[in-house]
Amino acid sequence: MRAEDVHIDQEVFLGVPGAFADIRVKVRGERPYFVEVKYGYPAEKVVGHLIRKYGPSTPGGGDAGKLVLVVDTARAPGWADVERAIRDGIRQDLALEIWDERILVAALRSQFGLELDALTDPALADLHAAIDRAKGTEAFGDAFANDPLEGALLWHFGPSVLRRVREATGRSPRAILPPGLYKNVVALFADLSSFSSYVRDTRDDEVVRHVLTFFYSKARYQVLNSGGMLYQFLGDGVVALFGLLEQPSGYVDAALECSSALLDIGRSVSNEWQRRIDRLQSAGGCHIGMAIGDLNIVSLRPLSRTHVGAIADSINTAARLSSAAGPDEIVVGNALFQALAAESQSRFAEMEPVEARNVGRLRAWKLA
Repeated sequence: MRAEDVHIDQEVFLGVPGAFADIRVKVRGERPYFVEVKYGYPAEKVVGHLIRKYGPSTPGGGDAGKLVLVVDTARAPGWADVERAIRDGIRQDLALEIWDERILVAALRSQFGLELDALTDPALADLHAAIDRAKGTEAFGDAFANDPLEGALLWHFGPSVLRRVREATGRSPRAILPPGLYKNVVALFADLSSFSSYVRDTRDDEVVRHVLTFFYSKARYQVLNSGGMLYQFLGDGVVALFGLLEQPSGYVDAALECSSALLDIGRSVSNEWQRRIDRLQSAGGCHIGMAIGDLNIVSLRPLSRTHVGAIADSINTAARLSSAAGPDEIVVGNALFQALAAESQSRFAEMEPVEARNVGRLRAWKLA
């Protein structure tokens, strides 16, 4: 099985306020399944969370075949009763699979060749290093040296994208993203709604840092898992590019699918943040703008390929369209709308022209 046969979404909205699946996995040709990581949670919270998310009245995820629960059963007294309560509470068509520490450690040992006995802090550090090595080998083959250029490429791109480019072109890491003009690149700009209000009403700075790290990490992996490039984070915003290294059929629609997943992540971030502060916020989630056009990649240091920048009207346009979107809304430029498949176009409604500062009046479409 290759990485492109597996699609992973994080923080998937399940149709009930405040209910988000940790992970949704879809393997090509098979029913999707959910993964819930509840390591260190009290048993009563595990039961309550899972029933709220996957009980008979939950509308989201009805096509899933199973629920994988990653949990430390050794630290939960009377685990048999806890597991019985979970099985009785979730939908009967959703098979429950328990991954305790023993099963998880055995799988990690087999997959990465690590001598793990328990998930201690030193073991987790070794595991992170092993995962990074595996990603590097997937991207660059046995020649992976983990040098600064390879590390930068792995930050910006998913390893399967880099592997496909290497196999299709034979390029070395230095030649994968050379400075130059790249045509028909999709720019996506997503930022959190009411960010300033949330920060103002948060007394503990640690909460702000925790929530932003949550957003950054989830957003980055969503972009990479969708085949895009994580270009940069700007405060509470993320800039992603699609179609830079490769333009497979449907890459514009894949960018739109990623933006929809980012809406779920934004909702989950706001839900997590609201749980930690007193004052009720009037809005949450994120708003997204998308545009398509030509883009220049430039080196940020002479003769260097490790640090690059992108210059494009489409990035500026995506940011302006994002400002025209409300919470949980996606607004796209007309050129991008015309590049979508007919099925995707049918989900949009044309807006009044957007008056974009330093850009002009933009014809735009909002996802209905």
